[in-house]
Amino acid sequence: MSGKITGFFREYIFGMSIIAIVVGLPILFIGVLWTWFGDVAKDLLNLTDDVITWNLYVLIVGFIVFGIGIYYLYDFIVKKKFVLKELQTKKRSEFLKRHSELKESVRHLPSKYKEMVKEKEKELGIK
Repeated sequence: MSGKITGFFREYIFGMSIIAIVVGLPILFIGVLWTWFGDVAKDLLNLTDDVITWNLYVLIVGFIVFGIGIYYLYDFIVKKKFVLKELQTKKRSEFLKRHSELKESVRHLPSKYKEMVKEKEKELGIK
């Protein structure tokens, strides 16, 4: 069961990280607004004191969701660039130097990249 869940996340990591950023940014903004400009937010939005007491939690949740989205987006882009750069090589020796690092990077990317590495291995005669 956990293999299916991680496989799903691995296939859609780019889109889900964008969604996490889009969701986390407004929550973070609202948390900052309530924390540092609480009087203004209370007057503009007609909020009660009960809602304002949750502002620190909203700020923390927004920061965590936004941070997770940024981290996974950055990680995906770096690994994708590395894999695509290494797949452009025509020399077997250069490919073998980075093969273990390439396999580790591909393990965390969608299956499309795994297939690309398998094709390159087949092309260069690597088992």
